[in-house]
Amino acid sequence: MITFEGAQVYLPGEITETTVAISNGKIVELGGPAQGEVIDARGLILAPALIDVHGDAFERQLMPRPGVFFPTETALIDTDRQLATNGIATAYHAITLGWEPGLRDVARGRELMQAMRDLAARLTVENRVQLRWETFAFEALDVIEWALAGPLLPSVAFNDHTSMTMRAYDMPIQDRAFELSPDFSIASLDDARMKKRTASKAHRAGLSEEDYIALLGHVWDRRSEVPDAIASVAQMARSAGAPMLSHDDTRAETRTYFRELGAGVAEFPMVIEAAEAARKGGDPIIFGAPNAARGGSHIGSLGAGDMVEAGLCDALASDYFYPAMLAAIAKLDAERRADRLALWSLVSSGPARAMGLPDRGDITVGKRADLVLVDWPDGSVPAIQGTWVAGRPAYRGIPAG
Repeated sequence: MITFEGAQVYLPGEITETTVAISNGKIVELGGPAQGEVIDARGLILAPALIDVHGDAFERQLMPRPGVFFPTETALIDTDRQLATNGIATAYHAITLGWEPGLRDVARGRELMQAMRDLAARLTVENRVQLRWETFAFEALDVIEWALAGPLLPSVAFNDHTSMTMRAYDMPIQDRAFELSPDFSIASLDDARMKKRTASKAHRAGLSEEDYIALLGHVWDRRSEVPDAIASVAQMARSAGAPMLSHDDTRAETRTYFRELGAGVAEFPMVIEAAEAARKGGDPIIFGAPNAARGGSHIGSLGAGDMVEAGLCDALASDYFYPAMLAAIAKLDAERRADRLALWSLVSSGPARAMGLPDRGDITVGKRADLVLVDWPDGSVPAIQGTWVAGRPAYRGIPAG
């Protein structure tokens, strides 16, 4: 047994100094006498550990420079340790299953998921998967079926960056219609502006601009078959009981379409219409923590801080930078966007509810002992001093002073 003593504890309804005892991976007592190993947590915060529902920062470990790949196992172990030091006890790695070759192709995604399974006993936090499926990537369906039968149930996110790329040139990303709508306005592939739009994607895929555009045209020819592919993946996910998310919605119509397929989570809605449609439908809403930490979206979409204040955000995801989750809470706290407990729920109980993980996300007797010790002096930034995953110390960072 381990007892944390002297901390300011973030309980579901209050912040109070109390003891928290854990044993056999669970929280077993609040407010009782110190028993077993006692951790002196005076001057620190004890809070539920973070749950990251969408993070792709692992790609920087896989490919630290463009076209330079590192061994998958090395990248995964380093990623796992980064998660622990940032207080993240449960992470859904957003592994793209797309039609591009290179970093985000289907074969590399399966290899990464297999490596996660093979390394599971050596990893310190719970490494899960978000199947970040590009809806034009029909070649991914067998891998999705395989992944859904794995030891840790993944989530499934419906992404359509293909249609986003093919939108009309005078159409901002946020103004595009529902991707499967007959009103969706389409760009010409032989326009010089397409090279500019796809240059970074071609570079990531290891293709010339001309070859990437040719491949894009071939994939775009599949458009009429996309609804059936989406329905097939949704059926597989429903059968497995996997949480499903729609990504980058810009219309209420988009949210309704995916909700009716069982995708009950709105991930990164781009405009207020989509966010309000999600709230009206009772769908959890996820925004990016970097958006909140930086004070706005880097692509001109909704500001996460504004959405938190408006009650239109239930969870913050690391997106592309693991430290952003804690930094976002600090930023929103300094801006008085909500009270401290409500803000912390955005990285703990909110994500747990969105992913259907009732065993974690808050400090309650019987819940899994996923906890963090946080040093957060007044007027300064918070820092993780310890992360426990199912009662096991995944990280201890004792400062020199």
